[in-house]
Amino acid sequence: MEYPLKGLRVLDFSRVLAGPFAGRMLCDLGADVVKVEPPEGDITRYWGKSIADIPGYYHQQNAGKRNICVDLRAENARHLIYALVEKTDILIENYRPDVMARLSLDYATLKEINPGLIMLSISGFGHDGPESSRAAYAPVIHAESGLIQRSSRRAGVGTDSFRDLPLSTA
Repeated sequence: MEYPLKGLRVLDFSRVLAGPFAGRMLCDLGADVVKVEPPEGDITRYWGKSIADIPGYYHQQNAGKRNICVDLRAENARHLIYALVEKTDILIENYRPDVMARLSLDYATLKEINPGLIMLSISGFGHDGPESSRAAYAPVIHAESGLIQRSSRRAGVGTDSFRDLPLSTA
């Protein structure tokens, strides 16, 4: 079977759902995805029931990816990441907008190393504006957008029911 993204190289710094899911889709289409994890491992390695000592959630979002452990705060880490970026087509990250800049891994810096780099930066509240520095995962966005109230009213407290929302609402 020929995969459409075979030969594409992806560096995945993301955590939890949105970023890892994007990386997983690229991987499923044949891209070579390398997940960069901190020394303590991705937070989802500690969630839920395990399969071979690794939670199913982690498996689901990261299947097919290769892994590398890097302490991004270490002085020599930046040089390792820069070397990887030279050969990377797409970089995925979902830190708060200021984090990559503090690590000297922001797009302005990385495009000097690899002008063809595509960088996917996922942020709950955008990259500028009054709320941009806030961290956010799905539950925060659901609360901010009112979806939690809607789901608790229509489906019963503690359940999600977004099936009948028009697609344009998303």
